Amino acid sequence: MTEVQPLRALFLLNCGDLQMKYFDYSATTPPFPEVANAVKDAMLQLYGNPSSLHKLGVQAERLLEQARDAIAGQLKLPEGYRVIFTSGGTESNNLAIKGAAFAAMEAGRGKHVITTAVEHASVLESFTQLKERFGFELTVLPVDHHGRVSPVEVAAALQKDTVLVSVMHVNNEVGAIQPIDEIGKIVKAAGRALFHVDAVQSVAAGGLSLSGGCIDMLSMSAHKCKGPKGIGLLAMKEHVQLLPLLSGGGQEFGLRSGTEQPAAAAGFAKALRLSAERTEREPDLLMRYHGLVTECIRKLPNLILNGGEAGEAFSPHIINFSFPGMKSEVIVHALEEEGIAVSTRSACSSGEDKASHVLAAMGVGEARAKSSIRISVSHDHTMEDMEHLCRALENVSRRFS
Repeated sequence: MTEVQPLRALFLLNCGDLQMKYFDYSATTPPFPEVANAVKDAMLQLYGNPSSLHKLGVQAERLLEQARDAIAGQLKLPEGYRVIFTSGGTESNNLAIKGAAFAAMEAGRGKHVITTAVEHASVLESFTQLKERFGFELTVLPVDHHGRVSPVEVAAALQKDTVLVSVMHVNNEVGAIQPIDEIGKIVKAAGRALFHVDAVQSVAAGGLSLSGGCIDMLSMSAHKCKGPKGIGLLAMKEHVQLLPLLSGGGQEFGLRSGTEQPAAAAGFAKALRLSAERTEREPDLLMRYHGLVTECIRKLPNLILNGGEAGEAFSPHIINFSFPGMKSEVIVHALEEEGIAVSTRSACSSGEDKASHVLAAMGVGEARAKSSIRISVSHDHTMEDMEHLCRALENVSRRFS
């Protein structure tokens, strides 16, 4: 069997004679070699169905529960929370939003829901479906020019029949960090509404604490933190009532039927641990990278930064800029010719010929929103990689000036 390639080899894409440097970590991340090895070993050795009663099934179930406990510990989940494994961030968001809304509707608690204009498609489309197909009243909150929602507007939007509020932690296009703690306290003080947070992009921003108890449900995905694709989680309070979206054998506490993936769960747990350890070793590395690249962009007259300085308000792993007058796809391919792989926006919608809904909500104008590029970096990168990126940006800027 082929050995797992070293991390650096995974990070570099071979495209003919050109070695491509990957700057699209917000879309997906190359797995840690240790994670890939752990998943491979578990698949080969502990391949039983966790629901089976024989020894192989018991071993698989034990691995699954060890991974669940390890993840709960890594996320510092308080007592009263549990981890539900799903197929990824999209399913976690759908389960949280639709599951909570349908359960509330069934119980007669209300049909008003709240979200923001800059959420991931899996959140916005879930709420749109609730509104258009099931008659829910939907409030979509605006954001400021930095892409942040005002806690005051959240408070003003809450009604007696509000059953769910969903606000992402880190925006997947511009890196804006929402004031989750403040919003959570407002939601909990106002009444019975549940508070859901899409935390799929949160690992690079240092994660998100659930210690305050204001977050009822939190979505994550393994492949965003150098784990395997095809597995995610919904961390949720045990008392939260959800209507399951999948019917079947009643796995995952009766909330997500389907044969579990112990090997992928173990890989998820290992990826979270390794990501945290690496961030602790080099806590300021991404800030340095962010500063170097944003300074480069500011010096180029035809490029405009979207967002702000990394720190409390913005995650350091995402940099977004526009090249007004140029199509995003043209810039992506021009940078590809320079050996740089970036994206236009969310990988779930990058193939669409539409302006970024996030930038549109930030009020930047259609021309700027249609010419945006997202760069997302990682601890995998080196300062030499950043310098290569800056030279590529300078060359492309000069080429189309």
